[in-house]
Amino acid sequence: MEVIKSVASLSSQAAAILVLLTVAAVQTQTAKSQSCITELTNLNVCAPFVVPGATQTNPSPDCCAALQSVQHDCLCSTLSIASRLPSQCNLPPLTCGNRW
Repeated sequence: MEVIKSVASLSSQAAAILVLLTVAAVQTQTAKSQSCITELTNLNVCAPFVVPGATQTNPSPDCCAALQSVQHDCLCSTLSIASRLPSQCNLPPLTCGNRW
């Protein structure tokens, strides 16, 4: 009987630990999302250099600093999500070709 109580106690402890780890993971993901949003918002200083018809072709030091502060995963995830938006909105896919 003691063995069953010990196993039940360990199962309860394992479940509690699993719940705590899940909560920690969700909070970490939320913090990363907020950080990514802030990093992307800071890229607004790059707008004069990336909009079609821009007359300034060399990014400012502020733009370079903002770009450097964006985490690789944040930028790649955002570009990946943005590339899927047209199909999710029932629009034709973007075909940018070789415009560079």
